[in-house]
Amino acid sequence: MDKTVPPGAAILLDFIRQTEVGRSDRASYDVIYGHNQDKLPKPLTEMTYGEVVDAQKGWTKRFKSSAAGGYQFMRTTLIDLANAIPSLRGDQPFEPDLQDRLGYKLLLRRGYSEFIVGKIDKVDFGKRLAQEWASFPVLAATQGDKRPVKRGQSYYAGDGLNKALVKPEKVEAVLKRVLEAARQPHEVEEDAASPVPVPVPKPEPQRKPMRKSGRFWTWLLTAGGTIVTALKELNLVALDWRVQIAILVAIVGFAVYAITSMPAVRDALGLK
Repeated sequence: MDKTVPPGAAILLDFIRQTEVGRSDRASYDVIYGHNQDKLPKPLTEMTYGEVVDAQKGWTKRFKSSAAGGYQFMRTTLIDLANAIPSLRGDQPFEPDLQDRLGYKLLLRRGYSEFIVGKIDKVDFGKRLAQEWASFPVLAATQGDKRPVKRGQSYYAGDGLNKALVKPEKVEAVLKRVLEAARQPHEVEEDAASPVPVPVPKPEPQRKPMRKSGRFWTWLLTAGGTIVTALKELNLVALDWRVQIAILVAIVGFAVYAITSMPAVRDALGLK
């Protein structure tokens, strides 16, 4: 199964292949309608997408249907998918992984996502599956493609070609498994070669000891020089002694405040 297909859808796709072609192994991807694959010049999975579509032109007349691959893609379905998926090229090998991705695309078209989240119930989703795959039965009486059909009948009953190949109870059991798988959290493998980096705390900046702080000694010398200059320039000795004391206290107070504002000095003095 292609790794891009989620677990719930993978269970359903395996069941679809088993129901449509009678097997779900690697060989199931090479089957064409009526198990006429041995009449082809080469296996389907060795053909390109474009080669399969071209070859299907004559299969309806030759084999009664153009259904091909594990999910029995009709020619019109493959052409429609090619128009809807820009990345799909005619030269791509019609290999199992590509068929799985296309099968999942059909599931999404038929309401797989809505079924998983509970927007549609199993009866509605079952009918949509039966409209896509003729071997599936409807899960409740409804109007079919040709006539009204009962629970357990193919949606295309009455066309002289198709009939349900599985019991409705089996479909319901598989859909229950699909829901359980789809609603389980998916485990993500970690890449051992790329471990998740552990944040490393940045080291606290180291403060210089007070005796090595250039700012401390600069302020200290500046304060001392200011006092000496003030005494000389202002001729403080001529002033009243009380005025001299007031000026000196102001200068010293400023110097002390400036010096003690430094982190190194505050740490050394035990100040917060």
